[in-house]
Parts: sequence; C-alpha cells; structure tokens
Amino acid sequence: MKITSAANPRVKAAAKLRERRGRDEQRRIIIDGVREIARALAAGVELVELYYFPGLATDHEHQHLLKRAGEGRGMLIEVPPHVIEKLAFGQRVEGVVAVAKQPQQSLADLAPPPGSLIAVIEGVEKPGNLGAILRTADAAGVAAVIVAGGGTDLYNPNAIRASLGAIFTVPVCAAPSPAVLDWLRARQYRMLAARVDGASDYAAADYRGPLALILGSEAHGLSDLWRGEDIASVKLPLLGQVDSLNLSATAAAAVLFYEALRQRRET
Repeated sequence: MKITSAANPRVKAAAKLRERRGRDEQRRIIIDGVREIARALAAGVELVELYYFPGLATDHEHQHLLKRAGEGRGMLIEVPPHVIEKLAFGQRVEGVVAVAKQPQQSLADLAPPPGSLIAVIEGVEKPGNLGAILRTADAAGVAAVIVAGGGTDLYNPNAIRASLGAIFTVPVCAAPSPAVLDWLRARQYRMLAARVDGASDYAAADYRGPLALILGSEAHGLSDLWRGEDIASVKLPLLGQVDSLNLSATAAAAVLFYEALRQRRET
C-alpha cells in the first residue's frame, strides 16, 4: 500500500498516537526506529501498520525489518519523506515508524522466576527517566519493573526511545502503590527501599534471593507507604553539594541494579 498525503485519515490517526489521549482512545502505540520496532516484534507485540520511506530503508537492518513485518498481519505502507517526518519522534528520522496494539499487562500478569530481582519505581514522572531505567534493568538482568503510584505514561514515545526498546523486553506494568506493596508481601519478596535517610550504606545490603528494589523520584522520593517494618532502607553516599541523585540509568537505579548483579553472580 502507498500513501502520499499527510492528510490521509490513517496518517492522521497515527500522528495522534504522539499524545496520551490518542493512545488511550485507540489503544495503540507508535514506535520509532529499526531497533525499537524489531524488539517489539521479537517480544510478540502486534503491529498494525508499518510506515516506511524507501529512500531511508535501504540497509540490511531495514530490509530485514520490512520482511519480518510483512510476514505478519501488519500492513506495510510506503510513504514519502514529509509523511515520515510528520510521524517520526523529534528530529530522529530513520525511515520507519510502526503503529502497534498497546501491550496489556497488569500486576496480576507478572510472573517473575523464583528468587528473582525486580524493581519498583514510584512516582517517576519523566518518560525519559523511565525508559533509561528500563534499559538499565534489561542490561543488569532485572526480571520485571513495576511502576507504582500512577502519573507515568508507560508507552510515551520518549519512554520507548530512551529504553531503546527494552520496554518490550523487560516485563513492565503500572499499579497503585498499595496494590504493589500487597503483591510483594503476598509473594514474600524482601524489600529494599532507597532513601536519602536510609538506615545503611547500599553496599552493606544483601541483594541475593527474591528481592524488590524500591526507588522514588528525585523530586519527591518515596512515599511513607514504604516505611513498613518489613522494608529495609539503604542510602547512596553523597559526597558533593547536591542532596539527591537523578533517577536515571547513570545514577541511583544503575548503582543499585549493578550492585545486585555483582552480589548475585557471586553466589
């Protein structure tokens, strides 16, 4: 199929997926980039449409992706550059943009392997931060990421982009914080909360066995819900002039995930 006009109803509907309202109404998401679309396909995400501009889809990766997408039920739609530019995220134009059905996974659907490490992220507001955390979780072997407390749009294009597609490779869901806490207790996870006023240094904690690492946002930290007697707390040393670390792939989440990986690899 070929579409030449940015005013085409299909293109206009796809462009609306840039906004949360459009995603909620259509129950679809939009995915930019060869790597991200390929990882979505590998994870079983169902493509609806794949828009491509032949002038940019000439290398092996693009051709392999078009072949894979064409073998599924998704519709391949050839478009000119101005249509791709309308659909693409920011200044990043790779020549392919996909529309997919929004993955549906609830807290009840999560089934991490026994003894696994999972992460709970409460109140993270910036989609880019969530994407970076998911990318680090994927690299460090975190079995699942639960977004607690609401306010986060899981499939915001910036979250997908910042995750480099890890949002499709790491099991992830969103749920209210009380429900998450109940879920962890019912499955007998040890809980380790990262706080500025944590009781011990992060390196002194035991990260082995079934464990949930719980982190809050830079602006607000964790809610008091995570101060129960069965929840230990740790802090990262802050030797400079700032009083917190940005919740990103290069800071608190990464430090804790990789300390957990180090300890768990030694057992």
